[in-house]
Amino acid sequence: MKKIILALAVLYPAATFAQTTAPAAPPTVGGKPLIQVGSKGKKEAPAKPLSAAQKLQACQDIDDATKERLNCYDAVYAPQPKAKAPAAKSVSDCRFVKEEDERLTCFNGFADKIPKLPR
Repeated sequence: MKKIILALAVLYPAATFAQTTAPAAPPTVGGKPLIQVGSKGKKEAPAKPLSAAQKLQACQDIDDATKERLNCYDAVYAPQPKAKAPAAKSVSDCRFVKEEDERLTCFNGFADKIPKLPR
């Protein structure tokens, strides 16, 4: 029994070393290595930054008259409340309105007028 175990202990590592081979050289044609031609994988194009109009339209997907929608609008145009806000002539003027409800109504009014843009 001891002789069998000893024989296995000697032969097993020898069999393992016999099975390992040196790394194979890459295949060649005419002494030149073959190269693989093809796509290296699909690379994604860098995303173009969204315009302010597209960001405002994305805010339209959030429930109306909610704080989340106002936060979305405020992320596009940071609020800069003034005591006497001028009448809003453009969407960027809505950031000057102090009251949150009025500011949300102002943003909604302009965002609803924007024609649907591709996303």
